Amino acid sequence: MSSNSGIQIPSRLPLLCTDDGVLLPGSTMRISVDTARNMQLVKSRLLKGTSLKSTIIGVIPNTRDPVHDSDELPSLHSIGTAGLAVQVVGSNWPKPHYTLLITGLCRFRVTQLLRERPFPVAEVEQLDKLEQYTEGDQADGELGELSLRFHQAAVQLVGMLDMSVPVVAKLRRLLDSLPRETLPDVLASMIRTSNKEKLQVLDAVDLEERFKKALPLLTRQIEGLKLLQKTRKRRPDDDKRVLAIRKGGVFPGRQFSLDEEAEDEDGDDTAMLEKKVKAAAMPEAALRVCLKELKRLKKMPQSMPEHALTRNYLEMMVELPWSKSTTDCLDIRAARVLLDNDHYAMEKLKRRVLEYLAVRQLKSTLKGPILCFVGPPGVGKTSVGRSIARTLGREFHRIALGGVCDHSDIRGHRRTYVGSMPGRIINGLKTAGVNNPIFLLDEVDKLGKSPDFTDHYLNVPFDLSQVLFIATANTTATIPPALLDRMEVLQVPGYTQEEKVEIAHRHLIPHQLEQHGLTPQQLQIPQDTTKDIISKYTREAGVRSLERKIGAICRAVAVKVAEGHKVSRADRTLLRMHSIEECFCMSIEDSGIASPPEMPIVIDHIALKDILGPPVFEMEVSERLTLPGVAIGLAWTPMGGEIMFVEASRMEGEGQLTLTGQLGDVMKESAHLAISWLRSNAKTYLLTNGSADPLEGTDIHLHFPAGAVTKDGPSAGVTIVTCLASLLSGRLVRSDVAMTGEITLRGLVLPVGGIKDKVLAAHRANLKRVIVPKRNEKDLEEIPAHVRADLDFVFASTLDEVLKAAFDGGFPAAVSHAQVVSKL
Repeated sequence: MSSNSGIQIPSRLPLLCTDDGVLLPGSTMRISVDTARNMQLVKSRLLKGTSLKSTIIGVIPNTRDPVHDSDELPSLHSIGTAGLAVQVVGSNWPKPHYTLLITGLCRFRVTQLLRERPFPVAEVEQLDKLEQYTEGDQADGELGELSLRFHQAAVQLVGMLDMSVPVVAKLRRLLDSLPRETLPDVLASMIRTSNKEKLQVLDAVDLEERFKKALPLLTRQIEGLKLLQKTRKRRPDDDKRVLAIRKGGVFPGRQFSLDEEAEDEDGDDTAMLEKKVKAAAMPEAALRVCLKELKRLKKMPQSMPEHALTRNYLEMMVELPWSKSTTDCLDIRAARVLLDNDHYAMEKLKRRVLEYLAVRQLKSTLKGPILCFVGPPGVGKTSVGRSIARTLGREFHRIALGGVCDHSDIRGHRRTYVGSMPGRIINGLKTAGVNNPIFLLDEVDKLGKSPDFTDHYLNVPFDLSQVLFIATANTTATIPPALLDRMEVLQVPGYTQEEKVEIAHRHLIPHQLEQHGLTPQQLQIPQDTTKDIISKYTREAGVRSLERKIGAICRAVAVKVAEGHKVSRADRTLLRMHSIEECFCMSIEDSGIASPPEMPIVIDHIALKDILGPPVFEMEVSERLTLPGVAIGLAWTPMGGEIMFVEASRMEGEGQLTLTGQLGDVMKESAHLAISWLRSNAKTYLLTNGSADPLEGTDIHLHFPAGAVTKDGPSAGVTIVTCLASLLSGRLVRSDVAMTGEITLRGLVLPVGGIKDKVLAAHRANLKRVIVPKRNEKDLEEIPAHVRADLDFVFASTLDEVLKAAFDGGFPAAVSHAQVVSKL
């Protein structure tokens, strides 16, 4: 556009100070705004302005180095460019700023600075408005000669450029349509010039002076292009002087573009990339796609954004292990030994893994189901996957699916998006470097199919038939049914206390000693201390918290070992050092002679309390059952089995039932079933107290403690019945009994799941009797023999049997219902 085509700017303009460029009339420039004054100008004028004049601002170049932290207004140049804000874009990254697209209109001179805050505003005098010349005026005198020479040089420059580029073609059309007086500003903004040279053009208010300033810049650009065209025609192998010219060895005073060198280097890299593509041994379909992309890459200018995207795609395709694999080294006996050494207990899981490996050894093309290990955290699901990889001699790669909510994380983004990348499967193959690794899909239950897997980024099939997928999950409830149907679920239950002690002394303590630079000769943790840690400081199905507590003990001891200074009597009490020379050390300490702690340092229950603090978990079962209306239930959670208290109270009212404790719908139904069964059988169990309805004139409040934890599931029915029966009869439930099972309206006890985890939770709580449904008797085979020996199991098929087992001396009934044998 013309810089002076009838534009009349306001006499007062807000000023935008720029540090990184000079805006010339007739040119367009992007300006980043991040200083306080400039930000305020954008917010007050450009974002709120509605008229054309409100979007015209003055752009003033800084004449000194900017100081962003200074509150002073930088010194303003006397001449600036009035510009029209065409576009305003805001962003908060990496800090709040705006980006303006401004088109220069005309020059102005600052006559008076009216104010500095919140942004500068100045009285201005418009320049350029009188510089309208006709062709006849320009033909006469020196100005006409300069105008003609400049126009010819501009046409010559454009003729040396590639006319197929749209910008070059548009510039050629502008040369014929724009008035001659606008060409110095337009060309000076387009060719390669420094800010200092552009500032000289801006200061040239006189048109003749402006032609004189811009013409040498244009001539220099033409000479540089001529030199590049000469070097383009020569072959570097024939003329070594080309290298000297590119490196600045010839004509050091001149400026030359390095674009040609970059193009040659890119050409060499493209040829190298083509060799890698042909040597990658990829399938024919993938090879065709790569060769097609290579052909596009060769024709594409390096400056195009798509050039880098295509190059990255080809490099990814080359790096994938299309045909590289490892050879399985299967030995079932060695695999059994390795699994036993790496993992204590877990017999059922290890047996199934060995079965899988045995079939794999006999039939190498096995395409079995995906194994899915389901169990609480910290029981060794991931480490079993690592052991399988070691057994097979394969690469192992873990893919954490926790928090994944977009399928693009798994299958990649399509390359049409900015910042697209392949999914986790393809990235895992690239990292593993082979096409038959073991992939562990960790936490597949937190996730919001076929051998030929197509990643959206690659857009070509990749054969995953040789990949062994193993999934882990804490629960199957949140796994999509279609995915769950394609997996073989192997339950991994929690550990007993004895198993945890064995795991701690076989694996956890040696590992933590190594991690903390200690040896068994420096620190010893007896088995009794380990049992105290398990029972009083951790309550979990796995062993992660146990390992953290052992690590805390190792850190406390490491401090004492590293210090090697005088050990006070208090520290000696803290660490409870039991050794032959203890009395001798104390006598040395009393004499004031410094001595290091004696080894080994043995941790006992006193040291445990000083290091880990007071016990976190206390056995509070007996204290909680001192009043009627309390019973202990057994619950299953993704973290393992837990004991659960159920409390009930009664008060005068209208027979209403109140439920609290953040219960799910299933548990609420169980509570209503329990209250209905008790009301219908009140006379049978002597709960009427002279009234037909035990709830007449009474409100019942049923509470499940730990209200912040959501509770749901069909296994609390028998516990609720026992709790309410205790409340209505005034009798105490036995303090050593826990129960699980669902009920029907007729008083039958139905089977439930998670029996092993629930029984282990009762065993951890030192309970002695467990009431389970009769039809769950078969599930006790999974429970270790020593746990079964410590517990008294009562198998109930009706609520009558539950009540008799839950109370000392049984629960009296006025009428005994005979069992009806089915005739079917």
